[in-house]
Amino acid sequence: MNAAIELIDTFGRLHTDLRISVTDRCNIRCFYCMPNENIVFKPREELLTFEEIERFVRVVARLGVSKLRLTGGEPLVRRNLDQLIARLVRVPGIEDIALTTNGILLAEQAAALRAAGLKRLNISLDALDAQMFRQIARRDGLDQVLAGIAAAQHVGFEKIKLNAVAIRGLTESQIVPLGRFARERGLELRFIEFMPLDAEQHWTNEQVLSGAAILRRLAEAFGKLEPIAPAHPGQPASDYRFTDGGGVVGFINPVSQPFCESCNRLRITADGQVRNCLFSQEEWDARALLRGEAGDDALEQLVRTCVTAKRAAHGINGAEFHRPERAMFQIGG
Repeated sequence: MNAAIELIDTFGRLHTDLRISVTDRCNIRCFYCMPNENIVFKPREELLTFEEIERFVRVVARLGVSKLRLTGGEPLVRRNLDQLIARLVRVPGIEDIALTTNGILLAEQAAALRAAGLKRLNISLDALDAQMFRQIARRDGLDQVLAGIAAAQHVGFEKIKLNAVAIRGLTESQIVPLGRFARERGLELRFIEFMPLDAEQHWTNEQVLSGAAILRRLAEAFGKLEPIAPAHPGQPASDYRFTDGGGVVGFINPVSQPFCESCNRLRITADGQVRNCLFSQEEWDARALLRGEAGDDALEQLVRTCVTAKRAAHGINGAEFHRPERAMFQIGG
């Protein structure tokens, strides 16, 4: 890739990863992401069409973006999502497509997603205890998630990661059961620190359960873990291998160990707003260009402007930090 074409910000970070939110809707109400009630979702006509998403991806792919992740909301509530995946797989330059899902609808869609060309799955699973699952998700659904995991493995998905949000004073009891579940099924488990992106704005720093604390608990239960060198510089997780051969566990620590200096990600929301950080206070309106008479060169310039404006860090631990106006479900995970 020609360096003059690549998306490099003013801090020298190369951007090759695009997170695409396909909907702000969801079939559960996890408190770290969404309000429990009185939610105003975007009208369907305000969401990008599959054709618009594909066009945007074609533009950024020629700028060096090679990896995509589809998110929401819950992406599987977007009808015919496998058709979008089939479109994106064919875009020149796209080497990898992943999906983050809560797993509720996965059992019925896993085969179609696999057939469309999806390579990787991240499945949210914060608790294996049904009561705690409901406390976090504010809906039932644990059995459906477990069925979705089994179905994904049955149809041939090999790269499956479990995402568990870690919340001090709540999820400590789930660390070892989740570790055992992942080890027994050949799944990679990732613990993610609770971030200030909850719609009800109840987050406090005291609720952050650090990756270091979880690592100690896993070592006590299963034996020594050893660090693994990152597969690529932009990898957000710190990975460890169980020395007894029991698999890999990762820790995404945006609060206690920010990884902003190596961030290679851009985001586009379901309603077509480009963001250079989860915690950005600014968005760039790609939808207006996609639905107007602008050419691809204008879209390219918008993305470049967004990248150039990226800050050095999100600043969660700083005195001047401000939460973004939108919550996680509105931005895309």
